[in-house]
Amino acid sequence: MRLPSFFAFFLCCMGTGWAQGPLPVPLNIKDAVNKGTRTVTGEPGARYWQNRGDYSIQVRFDPHTRLVSGTETIVYTNNSPDTLKSLLFKLYPNLYKKGAARLQSVRAEDLTDGVKVNDLVVEGVAGNFPSSAPGTDATIRIPATGPGKSVHVSLGFSYTLNRNSHLRTGQVDSGAFFIAYFFPRIAVYDDIDGWNRNPYWGNLEFYNDFCHFNVDVTVPGDYLVWATGDLVNRREVLSAACNQRIEEAEARDGIVTIVDSADLARGHVLQHADSSTWKFQASDVTDFVFAVSNHYLWQATSLVVDPSTGRRTRVDAVFNPTHKDFYEVADFARKTVEGMSYRFPAWPFPYPHETVFDGLDQMEYPMMVNDNPLTRREDVIELTDHEIFHTMFPFYMGINETKYAWMDEGWASIGEWLISPMIDTSIVDEYGVSSYSSLAGKEVDLPITALSTQQNGATYFLNAYVKPAMGYYYVRDLLGDSLFRKGLHQYIRDWHGKHPMPLDFFGSMNKGSGRNLDWFWKRWFYDDGYPDLALRGVRRKGKNATVVVANVGGKPVPVDVTIEFGDGSKKKIHESVGVWEKGNAEAVIPVGSDKTIKKITLGSTYTSDTHAADNVWPVTH
Repeated sequence: MRLPSFFAFFLCCMGTGWAQGPLPVPLNIKDAVNKGTRTVTGEPGARYWQNRGDYSIQVRFDPHTRLVSGTETIVYTNNSPDTLKSLLFKLYPNLYKKGAARLQSVRAEDLTDGVKVNDLVVEGVAGNFPSSAPGTDATIRIPATGPGKSVHVSLGFSYTLNRNSHLRTGQVDSGAFFIAYFFPRIAVYDDIDGWNRNPYWGNLEFYNDFCHFNVDVTVPGDYLVWATGDLVNRREVLSAACNQRIEEAEARDGIVTIVDSADLARGHVLQHADSSTWKFQASDVTDFVFAVSNHYLWQATSLVVDPSTGRRTRVDAVFNPTHKDFYEVADFARKTVEGMSYRFPAWPFPYPHETVFDGLDQMEYPMMVNDNPLTRREDVIELTDHEIFHTMFPFYMGINETKYAWMDEGWASIGEWLISPMIDTSIVDEYGVSSYSSLAGKEVDLPITALSTQQNGATYFLNAYVKPAMGYYYVRDLLGDSLFRKGLHQYIRDWHGKHPMPLDFFGSMNKGSGRNLDWFWKRWFYDDGYPDLALRGVRRKGKNATVVVANVGGKPVPVDVTIEFGDGSKKKIHESVGVWEKGNAEAVIPVGSDKTIKKITLGSTYTSDTHAADNVWPVTH
């Protein structure tokens, strides 16, 4: 939701150091390894499996009453080795149900009776859907469905969309709405936990299977619809002029205005005046959302994301014309997709389009983001690239955000750090770094690998966003861009379209890079400690000088030293986290000059330090 040194270095080992053994493996993960669905080396096991549900949905939205209603048919395929006798459904709009448990505030006028489910039919037999489900989980009985078999379910659903308590979804203004989590869906059944029984309380994010969606969205005739997936009937709902502009945008790099204020005023946008049904299709995605408006502008552009095939991705910005910051968003979004495709993670953007919708949140979905307007240009850039970066993590990778938020938010944070200055070279994006400096080592600072379901507030923020982003950043610095990319691409190839867990990531990175990084994974992601380096002074032997740096807090962080000489010149020395690999408590770094040293300063942008007072030598009082 929102970087090699020329000189060699010497290590001075002190004490016994840290054990460099294998990473901890929880018992439920060991069980999966023993069953052959996972491995200790990162790749999926020979018996890896995952289920899927294919959805055909017909949904109507009435902007005047905010009623969301529809029907759906699900073909759920059981690829597990288990025989299933029930299905667990997720009813995410029940976050707004009266009496439901939640960890986010909801205004009284947005409390409802929850999702009403009717006309349940399972394998041709009418059934009853639990009407008293107090929260977001509900279970139905099904005929025994063995391995490799499918079950067919159909049902109707309805609820009232929230108006004032906008939590990732809801009314934006009198003529704009972002509608997510609107359909009853079957929860993930996986090889680690079985059914995903973590309820949605509004704070944590999501975990869904890869599915195929056919969705028909019916709205009044003056509303446009944007959604996950391809609009397969755009010539039936949009004017000939709009269709021509879309085709132009999909073929060129420049920005094309698909709908402007004049089009809206003249009514030259839509084919039908009463109502329209917009038909979307999306394959192998983890979710489906849509947004509607009767007064938003629409800009679009595109670019080649895969030079080997010439495949292009269209990038849209859809926004209220009074929000001036959004007039640059199409450009920022295009540059984000370009940066992701060619520079970091240097993987062709996987989807045919990406839409940035002007909403009231900072939240990502497959092929769409819901971003609030902002005042500062740099904030707009950072928000845009952060949310779009989520396309890879969690969506392309199928990550369980509910348990392992760091496996997606950490990537979006480092993506933001790296891509923002690609868009505007004046930006130094240090999102969250100072927060870690002030909170590291305190009671709220738990290990990153502590389950996200056990965290909230500052603890969740540190472990979901900042600390993992630093960890990825430091490994990239240690390996170099080329080797890091090999490791990351190994992970993507191994786990795209599946459900990776933490040890899958660590193993894939080790295998792809050809380096056993378990020493770093353990100390940064599992162990206690905090980032705190200290200058211990200068040692001289003849004309040779060395700087002594102590690792007081125990966390392996890069060493960046700025030396000011007596003649006014300066020198910067950088050492990666590899300087701490042996568990040493001090690093002795050659200065490489016989000039008189006037001052030494320790630190860099992406290195938190809980006690900066000892980062300057000589010590002044």
